[in-house]
Amino acid sequence: MIRHDALDRLPVRSAVPALGNALDEHGVAVLCAPPGTGKTTLVPLVLAGLVGGGPARRVVVAEPRRIAARAAARRMAWLLGEQPGQSVGYTVRGERVTGRHTRVEVVTTGVLLQRLQRDQELSGVDVVVLDECHERHLDADTVAAFLLDVREALRPELRLVAASATTDAQGWARLLGGAPVVEAEGVSHPVEVVWAPPTRPVRPPHGLRVDPALLTHVASVVRRALAECEGDVLCFLPGVGEIARVAGQLGGRGDVEVLQVHGRAPAAVQDAVLSPGAGRRVVLATAVAESSLTVPGVRVVVDSGLAREPRVDHARGLSALTTVRASQAAGRQRAGRAGREAPGRVYRCWSEAEDGRLPRFPAPEIKLADLTGFALQTACWGDPDASGLALLDPPPGGAMAAARSVLTAVGAVDAAGRATDRGVRMSRLGLHPRLARALLDAAPEVGPDRAAEVVALLSEEPPREYGNDLAAAWRAARRGSDAYAARWRDEVRRLRSAADGLPVRADGDRHRDTERSARPTDDQVAGLVAALAYPERLARADGGSCLMVNGTRAEPADGSGLRGAPWLAVAVADRPVGAVHARVGLAAVVDEDVARRAAAALHAEGEEVRWADGDVVARRVERLGAVELTVRPLRDPDPGLVREALLAGLREEGFGLLRWSPGAHVLRQRLAFLRLHLADPWPDVRDDALHARVEEWLEPELSRARRRADLARIDAGQALSRLLPWSTGDAARLDELAPERLTVPSGSAVRVDYGDPERPVLAVKLQEMFGLQESPGIAGVPVLVHLLSPAGRPVAVTADLASFWRDGYRAVRAELRGRYPKHPWPEDPASAEPTRHTNARLRR
Repeated sequence: MIRHDALDRLPVRSAVPALGNALDEHGVAVLCAPPGTGKTTLVPLVLAGLVGGGPARRVVVAEPRRIAARAAARRMAWLLGEQPGQSVGYTVRGERVTGRHTRVEVVTTGVLLQRLQRDQELSGVDVVVLDECHERHLDADTVAAFLLDVREALRPELRLVAASATTDAQGWARLLGGAPVVEAEGVSHPVEVVWAPPTRPVRPPHGLRVDPALLTHVASVVRRALAECEGDVLCFLPGVGEIARVAGQLGGRGDVEVLQVHGRAPAAVQDAVLSPGAGRRVVLATAVAESSLTVPGVRVVVDSGLAREPRVDHARGLSALTTVRASQAAGRQRAGRAGREAPGRVYRCWSEAEDGRLPRFPAPEIKLADLTGFALQTACWGDPDASGLALLDPPPGGAMAAARSVLTAVGAVDAAGRATDRGVRMSRLGLHPRLARALLDAAPEVGPDRAAEVVALLSEEPPREYGNDLAAAWRAARRGSDAYAARWRDEVRRLRSAADGLPVRADGDRHRDTERSARPTDDQVAGLVAALAYPERLARADGGSCLMVNGTRAEPADGSGLRGAPWLAVAVADRPVGAVHARVGLAAVVDEDVARRAAAALHAEGEEVRWADGDVVARRVERLGAVELTVRPLRDPDPGLVREALLAGLREEGFGLLRWSPGAHVLRQRLAFLRLHLADPWPDVRDDALHARVEEWLEPELSRARRRADLARIDAGQALSRLLPWSTGDAARLDELAPERLTVPSGSAVRVDYGDPERPVLAVKLQEMFGLQESPGIAGVPVLVHLLSPAGRPVAVTADLASFWRDGYRAVRAELRGRYPKHPWPEDPASAEPTRHTNARLRR
């Protein structure tokens, strides 16, 4: 029996006619409706004709999370007075509750993506509602792009609704080809904001680490909220670990039930959260409770202000979640949970001043995540580089290049990036391409059952208490009775079903194959599967750490049984902030044979000539990526490779490796001076310019060199002289334009210092410059004269001798005449005779 009273109370009802008109006229629409208005529950029922008397249609609603998909379907079924699986059903990974008469099916975006790859026309579906578009999950963005392709090329009659509580409505409208924007008025109750920052400074989050002091503060704010307010409390935290820690600090309150809800929570706990409680409750939740869900009884929200986002180090092949400050849009979504049913209050664990500095919206996942799965989906769709897809944000080029490299290595795409038959098969397993490769390649060798069990373990990282040994974690999951073990068994069943039809050995049926494949131990099976999934993370022991094939060093935790193993297949690793090496989170022991087989695409053998440890090193090396398997000295290396190694040494250590006589240094300085002040045809002699023209000035000496000692015998001055402008004849003017010495009034030829190319320096005894009115110049640049005492010590610096004779000389004369009485100190130096001799010599 339809619950009309509940349906009539949903505020989105007033926007339904406008939405229907928009779809009738354009086929697409953007629906903006605040939290709690019923956009997720009433709109699909109306579009399907289950309420409101419209035509019967089949509607698919795509939700970003499994918990939201199940909850939405159950809520709609309740509104119709039915059970899920009748008019309304749902499908999530590993679970399908639908029937012959199902008209509204709620699915996760991942499930819809798989369905589109199998049936691009989406046969039998009349309307697709993409819910919670503002969250910008990668699967949701991909589904939207594929559906727009379907509408344009195959099914223009397919209707599409992008629905969200807070989003860039105009951006989505443009993406959908000028779709109308329909806005529903919300009747959410007022929510009072209480700013509750920690009283003492806390460390900002980094990686997965959150300052325990902040979590203690969040727990205290929850206790404050319970004391100051009525109703249940919903507390947002970034992850499962933080939820468990705060739950532990709230334990012992017999008057309050503490519930933990997250993507890994058992279905029974999720159901309990979404049902009214018998007493007061504190619900500790991750972002799964931000949208699509109404938690009954909640009047208060406590927001830690933190969220988790993916980060990928493409250079090292490491990916992980990291803790970040939640966006302003997420803060509004979270606060809205408190006003769903009555006036509420939100306690924000940061200051009002900080709030204005938060990002407006969460970063799109396509900008942050590992794009290997996305790249395989687009390749199977027929658009390998995603250039023809309608996306709000294009995928970053570097991330796509890294993804294509992985897909090529596992045989999922060809050289042009097109999906191979193997790639299509991998895409339909509902796994990351790495894990799909492991399942496909390990199943024939160890049996589909065992391969599925290890792959299921890798598809969701096991709890920390399972340890960091993959084989031991596998045994723990087999005997486990916790929520993780239950989810693991469900995934194993799904993968076993997906693995039906995988090739088995030719020497027997499936049963015999399983018996034969039992010969490898659990440790060997775990190692093989992990190696196939992550070949670039195979690591060989090297000193006190391990060197991965991708070039990253890693270490198992202190006391781990993995320490000391010659080879590891690393499944999970991260790089803590400030750490020298990566940290192994989950790995299995393997041998070199497994490493060679799993990473065959990364195997290489050849001559390597490079600059290392200050000299040319020539070797024949067999390697797996960065890991050297065998090394032999190379007696007669290729001269071209030797030359490149020597050039690398010159770039690394500089041209000081050559023999620089004092004259060579002076020549380089003179040329630098002329280049700065006269430009062409005088050569640029800075290091980068010399490297660019190395063939012109350092040959043939460089081609004859074989090692560092040979470089030290090359006369740098002689080589550098090849860059002089001989062809124009200007080389002959070098001594004229930048002379090594200048003749001063006393007749001495004094060396010019070109160390500063801006202005040459002439250091000369003061008495030798008597009678000179104008300072000397070189190439039109006034020389900076350092006037010296008879003992050769500087007493004055000037570029204007006439000014010095007039204004500065008198003080110098007064100070030095008594100290050097044997030298002339005339009263008028401008008209005196210059000399390099004492008074006694002058009298003779």
